Amino acid sequence: MAINWFPGHMHKAQKEIKEILPQIDVVIEVCDARLPFSSENPMITEIRGDIPLIKILNKSDLADPAKTKIWLEYLESQKNVKAIALTTDNPSVAKTLPSLIRKLVPSKNETGKQINVVIMGIPNVGKSTLLNTLVGKAKAKVGNEPAVTKGQQRIRLDEGLYLYDTPGMLWPKIVNENSGYRLAITSAVKDTAFDHEDIASFAGEYLLAHYPQRLKERYQFDDTPETEVELLEEIGRRRGCVKSGGRIDYHKAAAILINEIRDNTLGGITFETPDMIEVETLHFIELEAKKIAAREAKKTARGRGRKNKR
Repeated sequence: MAINWFPGHMHKAQKEIKEILPQIDVVIEVCDARLPFSSENPMITEIRGDIPLIKILNKSDLADPAKTKIWLEYLESQKNVKAIALTTDNPSVAKTLPSLIRKLVPSKNETGKQINVVIMGIPNVGKSTLLNTLVGKAKAKVGNEPAVTKGQQRIRLDEGLYLYDTPGMLWPKIVNENSGYRLAITSAVKDTAFDHEDIASFAGEYLLAHYPQRLKERYQFDDTPETEVELLEEIGRRRGCVKSGGRIDYHKAAAILINEIRDNTLGGITFETPDMIEVETLHFIELEAKKIAAREAKKTARGRGRKNKR
């Protein structure tokens, strides 16, 4: 699924980040613990170079604890990366970030020297809430809708420690199409950008494979449905999503499943693992290469066609 939602302020923010990066000492990226890969911005990996990166897996109370542990170990194995899991209701861990930042740049942890940090994250990942915890007051706007913050701001965190806040950013093209579905499931993009039934089907297929017992207990199935379509049908029947003639209202059933994922009714769920992402990444790289080759072949064929007409 291709997500086409890249407002103008996001494009402006990307340009501004590239401009200020040479003076940045530490990068903080806030990701969603339920999808640590799909919620990261590939631009950061491309442009940060050797600048230390603090990877924050936010909303970890909504994720699967066992899978969060796997992700933390995986991220910590990468060069110049420190990974931390945060919950939505425990600010104490967040308050340790200033001391961690200073440890990552010991050469600047001296009186009179300034440390510049930039914080990034996709829309609705909890970046502004984290920022307010760090600052101790509502410096950043907070909301449960994507794209609340629309301008860059510079905030003094501590003596000699300054933080640049940026708007939540997606990127123009998501190569891994599965990431698009996962971002939609966790409301990183506005609901108007996708079809509920498609997203619920994607989520249902994953949940049937990885969390079947959760579904069985929540919806009181005698037997777990075998397919995502059967899952939505069963949810529809049990929740009264039935149209005239006994037909299932798939849209309403899909909305129920998506909402119960988002509000944690189904418990902590993580929608990807490092192993899964490595397989998917190879698949979509190969797919993209084939698309490029096909386009080049068409260009060549058109060129030959024009020559032949002459």
